[in-house]
Amino acid sequence: MNRQIKGFSKLSKQAKIEWLVKVHLNDHEDGMKLINSYMHRDSAVQKIHDEFIENTVANYYLPFGVAPNFLINGEQYTIPMAIEESSVVAAASKSAKFWMSRGGFKSHVISSKKIGHIHFIYDGHKDELVSLFSDIKADLLNSTSTITSNMRKRGGGISDITLVDKTQELDEYYQIEVKFETCDSMGANFINSCLEKMAKSLIDLSEKHVKTSDKKLEIIMSILSNYTPECIVHSEVSCPISELIDGPNFSTDEFAKKFKLAVEIARIEPFRATTHNKGIMNGIDAVILATGNDFRAVEAACHTYAAKDGQYRSLTYCDINDGIFKFWIQIPLSLGTVGGLTKLHPLVKMSLNILGNPSAHKLMQIVATSGLAQNFAALKALTTTGIQKGHMKMHLLNILNQLGATEIEKEILQQHFSKSVPHHAEVVNAFNDLRGSKGPEVEEYHA
Repeated sequence: MNRQIKGFSKLSKQAKIEWLVKVHLNDHEDGMKLINSYMHRDSAVQKIHDEFIENTVANYYLPFGVAPNFLINGEQYTIPMAIEESSVVAAASKSAKFWMSRGGFKSHVISSKKIGHIHFIYDGHKDELVSLFSDIKADLLNSTSTITSNMRKRGGGISDITLVDKTQELDEYYQIEVKFETCDSMGANFINSCLEKMAKSLIDLSEKHVKTSDKKLEIIMSILSNYTPECIVHSEVSCPISELIDGPNFSTDEFAKKFKLAVEIARIEPFRATTHNKGIMNGIDAVILATGNDFRAVEAACHTYAAKDGQYRSLTYCDINDGIFKFWIQIPLSLGTVGGLTKLHPLVKMSLNILGNPSAHKLMQIVATSGLAQNFAALKALTTTGIQKGHMKMHLLNILNQLGATEIEKEILQQHFSKSVPHHAEVVNAFNDLRGSKGPEVEEYHA
């Protein structure tokens, strides 16, 4: 079947859905029912969702949960999280409760500068370009004055611009690096608008200052960087080792030692660091999604930061000194609490209300803390009972739903596996035994 279509974006939403169902779904009736079942019953809300992106045909739901009992800098928070993975919200909640009675989390923003670049090539002598930049630097800044006016009133704007020589890496390649403060907005559109305006001025001003025709300055692109090594937040917990919980087979001293070793392994072993940091991002991405921020940008920045010294490493650290256990995270987070979806998506607005309508700096602290809490819960499980005990219990309902279990069957099987790790095959066998039949052929459920 030829599935090519021209002018798809110009079709009405209903026509797009009808084409999609007819061409790509075998059961047209069920496909149409499924798509319609995910439409919001309030047409005004649905229209808002339709206009977030192009070619919208339905809504895609993620579970929206909350993790209570977070104490951050003396303030109590219930943290909203949008994520599909079982155990993430439970783990964050467990960590929050554990640390609330031990002084809570301490967090602060180290810096909040964001960076953008004008990438260009210049085939003249470097000294001439340096002289040109010195002559026109003030004019380049002034060229953005109308764009930066409101941001400057709020205490933000452009903080610095510098000429960067990259010709050692690529012939004739230079950058103008621009640093920004964007207050409570993430600032991507603001930064890109400033950069494009400045790039146009760079061309105009260079033509006036460089008279000889054999000198060529060409703009390649102007764009913000999602790597934000000067937009850094720190969050930590600490307590006497004696206050760490004893387990059935280990002491608090043994637990602290194993925990620290687990972090150190993730510092030196990229295979472990990748999974270690993925767990951190579980806690971070869930809050970023719930608050309408760009989790893809944050992921990219954090992973680049994890490899900043040439090897991919853990984003968290642990220290034991004079009987005190300390665990912390330091990461780049470029977040906003105004603009974007913050005033459009109803659940984003609600999430920010739940958090007390925080500033961007406070949201950075909350998000970093969520990542730290998630990592603490994971490492605690890994170094004591093992990750599967709690993880698979949270997945038990997913397996039972896939099997088509009734509510009574779910209750019986949850009780059955209350003291053991419910591996997939064992759940299927127990389900079939309960029904007294071979039961359905079900593909193994993977997280």
